Formats: sequence, structure tokens, C-alpha cells
Amino acid sequence: PFQFKNFIVHQDKTAMKVGTDGVLLGAWCSLENYPKTILDIGTGTGIISLMLAQRSSAISIDGVEIDKSAFEQTVDNFENSDWSDRLYCYNTSFQKFADESNNEGIKYDLIVSNPPFYKEDYITKNISRNKARFSQFLSFKELIQGVSKILSKSGFFSTIIPFKEESAFIGLAQQNSLFLNKLCRVKGNKNSEIKRCLLTFSFNKKETKETNLIIENSRHKYTKEYVELTNSFYLKM
Repeated sequence: PFQFKNFIVHQDKTAMKVGTDGVLLGAWCSLENYPKTILDIGTGTGIISLMLAQRSSAISIDGVEIDKSAFEQTVDNFENSDWSDRLYCYNTSFQKFADESNNEGIKYDLIVSNPPFYKEDYITKNISRNKARFSQFLSFKELIQGVSKILSKSGFFSTIIPFKEESAFIGLAQQNSLFLNKLCRVKGNKNSEIKRCLLTFSFNKKETKETNLIIENSRHKYTKEYVELTNSFYLKM
């Protein structure tokens, strides 16, 4: 299990373990519109949902997870947290979930996703790991189209993707009337290349706030900015 300050994440049943990407997104994504309803797409262990339960007073936080083992793990992690009454997970594909929610007129004030982004070249024999990591199971196009259907008019959509996908992802979002409001480019250390992009979109077109984040000064010596972002969660921050 991964022990955070206010909750525990069990991860023995899931293909994808607790990682920096999920923690970054859970700590960084905007709560400025005080969301009442939150959706976490591809929730995995439930880590981002749990972080948002800690950070917000949202009435309901839903997770969607296609892999059955990961779904069961998420449910356990939700039930064992202090926020079990606000957390719920659905075992289905996001494509199906978005269509059904749209048909029922369900909207979310905040949607977050740490989406699969590896291409088919890297596919392994582990089916659960493939679902968690590879974009053939949920393409960026399908993700954005689904989000545009069920995001509330004043809502935000936050995600984390590889830096090399930044321009294409922003372009796809614009095609679905989702405009980039916030952008944070992430580097492992000051000498490394930009690895990830944290992005926030909404239906409102406005000037993009751009920032940068460096995680480490040296191995296991974290920058002040990273510590400030994550110290509400990590035990040793």
C-alpha cells in the first residue's frame, strides 16, 4: 500500500501503481469554481479522486474504470477512506459512460483524467496494464469528445499528457469547443527535457496562464515548488 497523510492507496490488484503523474494532477488541477460534481476518468487506484475528496467539498466524486480488477481496488480504497460517502466508481468504458450520462443530461463541474497515452508499438501481454497505458483503449479524440458532452458550461477539464502531444491535444480540444485556460510544463530536473504537460480547459476562451514546474534539484531533493504543491499528501514532504 501507498500511505499518504490522510488516506491509504492499496494497489496490489492494479496494473498501474501510484505514480508522479497522478499525484501531480490531483494536486494541481483547479478547484476555483468550487465543483459540486467531479469525474475521474480511468481512475486506476482511485488516487486522484481521493486527493480531490481531500481538497474539495464536492458533493459527489465519480470514478470510471474499465478494468475489473482496478475497479475493485478503487472501490476498496474509496470505502476505506474518510470520504466514502462522496466517492463512487463505475466499471465501464468512458465512451459508454459519456454517452449514457449525456443521454440522461448529467453534467460535471470538474473532469480530470490521467489518460493512457502509449501507442500500440509498446503493447504487452498484460491486458490490464495495456488498458491502463495504451491509447487504443481510449484515444485522446474519444476522451475529449466524451468530456465535451458531459462537462458543465462553467466546468473545467484537467489532464496530464506527454509534452510531445501538447499541440495535437490542444488542437483536438479546440475542435470540440474546449479552450486551454492553464498550462504547466513539467521537468524532472532543471537539466532534463520537458516531460509532461498539465492542462486545464473550459468552454470559455481566455488568455492562457502558463507556468513551469521542476520536480527535483537533485535525486530525492525536491524543489520548493514541488514540495508546496504536494506536501498536503506525501508523508515525508
